[in-house]
Amino acid sequence: MQHSITTHRVLSLKDALVWRAELRVQGVPLVFTNGHFDLLHIGHLDYLEQASALGGALLVGINDDDATQALKGDGRPIVPAAERARLIAALYCVTAAVIFTGETANDLISALQPEIYAKGGDYHHKPLPERAAVEAYGGRVVLIDLLPNRSTSALIARIRALPADS
Repeated sequence: MQHSITTHRVLSLKDALVWRAELRVQGVPLVFTNGHFDLLHIGHLDYLEQASALGGALLVGINDDDATQALKGDGRPIVPAAERARLIAALYCVTAAVIFTGETANDLISALQPEIYAKGGDYHHKPLPERAAVEAYGGRVVLIDLLPNRSTSALIARIRALPADS
């Protein structure tokens, strides 16, 4: 499906809202997901490929550095938000990325009202903070199963376990 937006772009909130209006006019459904995406790995790619396959354009919200530190702890993020957004936006399966503030994507979701909100399958067993915001306008939440044993935390643990001279 062709879109009027050039792929591999990091959008401001203002530009994301303009683009969203264009998608509506074109009848292109918006799939939205969000996360930290600190230390990009194969689990991220697999997840984003599955989100993209849900249809339409895929917009990825990237937690800003303050939210990532608050949610993930001291020393995080390892990679600054602007760099994380560029990396995510450069993936073939991602149409665009946007950096957002706050610990949830509720404000962004309410503003963009994506037809589909995708999130990791780990939310099968815990509350999804954005669910109410999505359901408030009639959007659909899709939980995507994650690759087992593929996480940034696991990657950090493996790096820490390397011998000092590696």
